[in-house]
Amino acid sequence: MAEKPIKLLTYNVHSCIGSDRKLDPGRIASVIAEAQADIVALQEVDVLRRRTGGIDQAHTIASLLKMQAHFHPALSVAEEQYGDAIITALPTGAVKAGPLPSIGEQRGALSVEILVGDRKLLVVNTHLGLRGRERMGQMTTLLNSGWLRGTAEEPLPTILCGDFNAIPSSATYRLAARSLKDAQLAGSARPRATFPARYPLMRLDHIFVTSDLIVKQATVLESRLARIASDHLPLVAEIGFA
Repeated sequence: MAEKPIKLLTYNVHSCIGSDRKLDPGRIASVIAEAQADIVALQEVDVLRRRTGGIDQAHTIASLLKMQAHFHPALSVAEEQYGDAIITALPTGAVKAGPLPSIGEQRGALSVEILVGDRKLLVVNTHLGLRGRERMGQMTTLLNSGWLRGTAEEPLPTILCGDFNAIPSSATYRLAARSLKDAQLAGSARPRATFPARYPLMRLDHIFVTSDLIVKQATVLESRLARIASDHLPLVAEIGFA
């Protein structure tokens, strides 16, 4: 096992609007800071949207964490954008972003190559659709079209994470689990639900890894602040290279 494991956190931040209806990007940053994550994958991030005060939430959260943000808008209307972000203080290389086949609201994915010591890691962040057939098309695209390969000749060790809107019994989850490992099943702890934040019933948010990565442990953050900051709870995994 090389180096100490990195911590990756995935979090649907609900436009930084909490279950108490308060808009507060600082609160989201505090929840993330508690986890001491090295790499942060966020979904439902607002950038320059009137409904959330016109701020760039990706940049705001990243600057509070003293990190850099990469943002991909799944949806853009004039200046207003909404989508996914990958935030880290580690050096980053190639970035890929684009739409996924969508029936309802347009969905997309964002991948960033991240340098961990002298090793390259590919992190792919996504937020899948609300319909089962749509999610299957989106997951098939992610698994088969080069998203998980990166720009290197050889496929890179890869983490696929995000809000899949898919519980473990779903076809979409099972499709991902055929070729990737679910981080929540790697440790000895029982998998925990991530949604809704106040009374979690469903495991919709996932971290999957390729076989050349080792998951030390995965936990769902259930602090008092995490329960009100968004409508999802964050999922964190400690991951190392095999």
